[in-house]
Amino acid sequence: MASGKMTRTYPKFSELPLDPSHPPHSAWGLFGMDDELGTLNHLTPERTVEAAKEVKTGLRFGLNWKLEQMDYTAGFRDIMKHEIFEIGLMMNDDRVTFNTQTSTQWDGLRHWGFDDGRFYNGMTQKEILENKTSRLGIQAWAREGIVGRGVLIDFVSYAQRKGIKYDALGHHAVSLKTVHEIASECNFAFQAGDIILLRTGFTTAFEQATLDQKKAIMAKSPFEYPGMASNFEVLAWLWDTQIAAVAGDCPGFEAWPPTEHGMHQILLAGFGMPIGEMFTLDELARECERQKRWTCFVASEPLNVQGGVASPPNALAIM
Repeated sequence: MASGKMTRTYPKFSELPLDPSHPPHSAWGLFGMDDELGTLNHLTPERTVEAAKEVKTGLRFGLNWKLEQMDYTAGFRDIMKHEIFEIGLMMNDDRVTFNTQTSTQWDGLRHWGFDDGRFYNGMTQKEILENKTSRLGIQAWAREGIVGRGVLIDFVSYAQRKGIKYDALGHHAVSLKTVHEIASECNFAFQAGDIILLRTGFTTAFEQATLDQKKAIMAKSPFEYPGMASNFEVLAWLWDTQIAAVAGDCPGFEAWPPTEHGMHQILLAGFGMPIGEMFTLDELARECERQKRWTCFVASEPLNVQGGVASPPNALAIM
C-alpha cells in the first residue's frame, strides 16, 4: 500500500544519501530496500480522503494527449500504429502499437538510472535487461493508482499576465521563485502528497506546428523544451515538501537542456518520484481560471504491465 512506514525520521534533502555507499541525493531504504513506490508512499489513505474534498463541481478533465498526436519523433522512437481488422461477420478488433514515451506518460522507476548502472533502491541495469524480475515495474503503481490532490502551476497564464515572452517549443526554465509567486497569486499552498501539474504550453504549440517545424524541433541537438529549472534548489524543495509526483505538458518535467543539473536521475532513481510528461492541461487550466481555484482531485491508473518502464497515465482531474 502507499502508506509504507519509514525506517527513520523523514530526512531533509541536505541529509541525503542515507547511506554513503548510495548515489548522491538518493533516499534508498527510507521505506525499506524492497520498496517500489518511492514518493507515492506520501499518498496515504488519509491524504486521499482529504484530496477527495477538492471535488466541488464534479467537472472532469482528461489529462491524456492523443496517443497519435506525437506524429513525428526522434528516430529511435516509433510513432503510434493503429490497425482495425475484421474477425468475423460485422465483428472488428484493433491493434495499437506504441512507444510509451511518445505521448502522455508516467516515467516509471526503470526508466532512467544513475550513471553507475543503479536504479531506485539499488536495482541494476543488468537486472532490468535480463527481465527475470518485475521489481520496480510500472505494475507496482497500477495496483492502487496515483490518486491525490493535483496542483496546477499555470505558467502560461502567468507569463501572459506578466508580459513574459518565451518559445513554448524552445528552452525556458521556470524558476522556483516564479512557482512560489504563482502559488501566492493563486492563493494556494503546497502540501505533502501533492501531485504537481506544470503548464508550459508545449503540447498545444506542438499540435499547431507544421511537419517541417516539428522536424526542425526534433533535429536540434540537444532537443529543447520548457519546464522547471533543474537545480538543487528545486530538488530540495520537491523532496522537503514531500511532493508525491511531478508532471507537466512538456517532454520532461525539467526544462531541457538542464539549467544546472539534470533532475531525471535524482527524481526517478534517487527519490523514486514519478515524472509525468506531455499531460494535456489547457481545459483544466481554463476551468481553474473560471473557478479561481488551482487545486483538484487527480486519479491515474498506469497500465498493469509486469516490469513496465513507463505507461500512459489514464489520468483524470476532477474539480
